[in-house]
Amino acid sequence: MEEKEVIVMDHPLIQHKISMLREKGRGTNEFRKLVEEIATMMGYEALRDLPLENRPVETPIELCETPFVAGKKLALVPVLRAGLGMVSGLLTLVPTAKVGHVGLYRDPVTHEPHEYYCKLPESIEDRLVMVLDPMLATGGSAVAAVDFVKKQGAKNIKFLCIIAAPEGIERFRKAHPDVQLYCGHVDRCLNDHAYICPGLGDAGDRIFGTK
Repeated sequence: MEEKEVIVMDHPLIQHKISMLREKGRGTNEFRKLVEEIATMMGYEALRDLPLENRPVETPIELCETPFVAGKKLALVPVLRAGLGMVSGLLTLVPTAKVGHVGLYRDPVTHEPHEYYCKLPESIEDRLVMVLDPMLATGGSAVAAVDFVKKQGAKNIKFLCIIAAPEGIERFRKAHPDVQLYCGHVDRCLNDHAYICPGLGDAGDRIFGTK
């Protein structure tokens, strides 16, 4: 099994927008839009290896062969609920993508994930699956989400997060070395409550205004 490297997207615009996300005074609407914008920019890079196939196209000048994305449509799988904030950013790039959902909640004492919902597009084994979650903290939810997706038959999987902790990256890579992990920024560590430091707080609460 080929072990995938962690790809940290250090583009200046991504870093700038992540810094804006961190500010505690950032309002819900602006926070949500920033998450969407970052997801779009990360998706652009993460999808650079999509396969292409030539098809005939008639331009106003002549008939030619030109490249289109090949194969089954992409599947986006946000981890509920914070992952929903990244979906529209990816759909901006690939509006025909199918969208599944994995629902997890984190035990307040053990910080371990528990599944309560999983529904994926059909023919998932033939699709590139992008699992979305803004935060990779302990890695428990990310590992569980990919476990569920694999159990449904997915083989080609990528995981996108905006901010990650080193502890979460280590756990994810041990569990799923075959899954490409994309991060916007790697932060310092986790605190005693399993929050990323310096982080940005609870991404779900800030996206949906429920803090």
